[in-house]
Amino acid sequence: QGQLVESGGGSVETGGSLRLSCAASGRTFSSSSIGWFRQAPGKDREFVAGISWRGSSTGYADTVKGRFTIARDNAKNTVYLQMNSLKPEDTAVYFCAASVRFSYYSQRSNEYDYWGQGTQVTVSS
Repeated sequence: QGQLVESGGGSVETGGSLRLSCAASGRTFSSSSIGWFRQAPGKDREFVAGISWRGSSTGYADTVKGRFTIARDNAKNTVYLQMNSLKPEDTAVYFCAASVRFSYYSQRSNEYDYWGQGTQVTVSS
């Protein structure tokens, strides 16, 4: 079965940058849409960014638009989330997810079939 593994999280100061990676193994996700979600302590999991299977369509939550960029390299079976101008409110565990049912990304977490274990991002003020 397929597996997703996130990496690249860490601790940065306000205004810093991080690049998260989501590597797939066990099966190809080149025909799957991919989403990034995050969950802060005491809060619900929320959509951050999504990308269609070809990478031709992307979408972002309003809170990260203009600061985050999602991209994919299907040859490497990897999706990236470049995060710039980070703020303390970006602090959360970040998850990537793949949908084998939908080639166009969704903001709804229940439309994704595979999830990674998450990577912690901490932004200090």
